[in-house]
Amino acid sequence: MIIKIKITYLLTLVISVLILILGHRIFVGETIGFHDVPNETVRAKVTRIVERVERAAPEFDFFEDFEQTGEDFYPDSNDNFNFHDEYDDSGFFSMMPGDIIVFEARITRGPRRGETVTAEQTFSPILLDRSKEVARGNNVLLVNNNVGWFFGGYVRTTRLLVLGFLFVFCLLFFGGKKGVNTILSLGLTCAAIFAVFVPAILSGKNIYLMSLFVCTYIVMMTPLIVIGYNKKSLASIAGCAAGVIIAGIIALVMDKALYLTGIVDEHSRYLVNLPGGIQFNLNAVIFAGIIIGATGAIMDVSISISSALWELKEKANNIKFRELFRSGINIGRDIMGTMADTLILAYIGSSLTVVLILTIFAGSPLGLFNSEMFAVEILQAMAGSFGILFAMPLTALFCSIIYLRD
Repeated sequence: MIIKIKITYLLTLVISVLILILGHRIFVGETIGFHDVPNETVRAKVTRIVERVERAAPEFDFFEDFEQTGEDFYPDSNDNFNFHDEYDDSGFFSMMPGDIIVFEARITRGPRRGETVTAEQTFSPILLDRSKEVARGNNVLLVNNNVGWFFGGYVRTTRLLVLGFLFVFCLLFFGGKKGVNTILSLGLTCAAIFAVFVPAILSGKNIYLMSLFVCTYIVMMTPLIVIGYNKKSLASIAGCAAGVIIAGIIALVMDKALYLTGIVDEHSRYLVNLPGGIQFNLNAVIFAGIIIGATGAIMDVSISISSALWELKEKANNIKFRELFRSGINIGRDIMGTMADTLILAYIGSSLTVVLILTIFAGSPLGLFNSEMFAVEILQAMAGSFGILFAMPLTALFCSIIYLRD
């Protein structure tokens, strides 16, 4: 029996990996991005601060220049733009002064490893740059724009890796064998998103189909690896799939009902204005974000209910269908409230900056609640919550049917 379980586990793991490999080969074509990168970026360590330079921007006659060129770009600007609200009475536009930190750094990775270069870190109040000033010993990113080397940010991956290793250690310490399975399923989930889903849609594949493919893979793979091939995993897969389908249907219906355009923030506008005539279905991007985001919470509910009902069935061998189903409903009701809160809080927390900006500039509560950006955030939370609500009784139903059958 133990040998059979191990063979099934290994087979599930191998099949999951093979599906990812085949999916990557089949769906991923010529991916947009990471091609012909214009600027060289390297990792380096600051060795010396050379000097600090105060910079005053040059002045020019903005009104005169605008009269010559502005009408070509802003034909209605004279009616809609008051120059003196933005510029002083002299008619001159002056950039606020900034500082330049000139420093030397030794490149630590890549073909230039060992070279020492001179770079600049620029501060400008107009750009709202709040980066910490570089100091000796800092690990930084340097960007070469064919003119010189410039500060491109601090190296953050090292400390993130330390945090990741600490997370893995805690999973293994508290979870034991289940912790290992959790790490494997998490790795495969991330691979499905970043090795299949993202490259596939960047290469022009149908976003609706790809999101359904990835969600199906995650819903089937995770319980089979974490729980194993048994009745618990089968019941949780069925309940989770039903909840995700409900969330997807609601997302599709409300997309039409709310007259969504898909342009919800500046990132959406970047996708619209990509070079080379490349276009994305922004409504499909919203749909994918909703069901992928809801899959995790719905799967959590379905696995929790299926595991609890399995323990109940094992302890009460003579339990009836109605009693087991009613117990699942009661357990689901306790889970339901917290999981709905989890989705709402997760979406609001991830877009807190957007919520603050909308609240300030919407002008009125009516404008705030009817803005597309706000509507999409609410739709994401509500569609996922509906998926949880329907996954709860359906998982209890599937468990009652599967567990009581020989």
